[in-house]
Amino acid sequence: MSSQLSFKDDQKRYKRVRTAYKEKGDIVNQILQKNGIKQNLLHIYIRIFKADKIVELWGKNKTDSKLKLLQTIAICKSSGSIGPKRQQGDMQVPEGFYHINHFNPFSNFYLSLGINYPNSSDLILGSKTNLGGDVYIHGNCVTIGCVPITDSKIKELYIYCVEAKNNGQSKIPVTIYPTKMTEVNFRALQTKFKEIQINLTFGLI
Repeated sequence: MSSQLSFKDDQKRYKRVRTAYKEKGDIVNQILQKNGIKQNLLHIYIRIFKADKIVELWGKNKTDSKLKLLQTIAICKSSGSIGPKRQQGDMQVPEGFYHINHFNPFSNFYLSLGINYPNSSDLILGSKTNLGGDVYIHGNCVTIGCVPITDSKIKELYIYCVEAKNNGQSKIPVTIYPTKMTEVNFRALQTKFKEIQINLTFGLI
């Protein structure tokens, strides 16, 4: 019999992850049950709106075709402004299409989930010498170019991500928008970036 740990069991070797499951496991399960989603079938999608300061968590059974909005989480601090990240030190939060590429159970910011910045679009449009990196969704409510939420909420989000990866979801997608794309907001973006039209392509390059 293989002695290899599952991803979930490996993560639960760490005290903060065990604490998250102890404190928030029942809450996560209740939300899943309410939405007709089985824990062992969970797949998720994360959507972030920078100007609106919210993180949306969507989920489904991996055999389902439609996602359901499970939670809306407040971003509790922000840095930079609307517009993509183009280099290290610009204090910007990236914008575009990403995925979770790192689980950090002993982060300086309680728990953290790494985002694969720079993506292929960033490599084309950003600085050719110093793009930076280390962009995370994390707790502790402080930031320079990351997406901070409270320790209470990172515990919940971390559990969802652990469960999804444990269920075989190798890439958990994360889309970061400058703002909700209402007609009014998009016109405001067109005005703001009238001299930088490439920013309006939203990384579609």
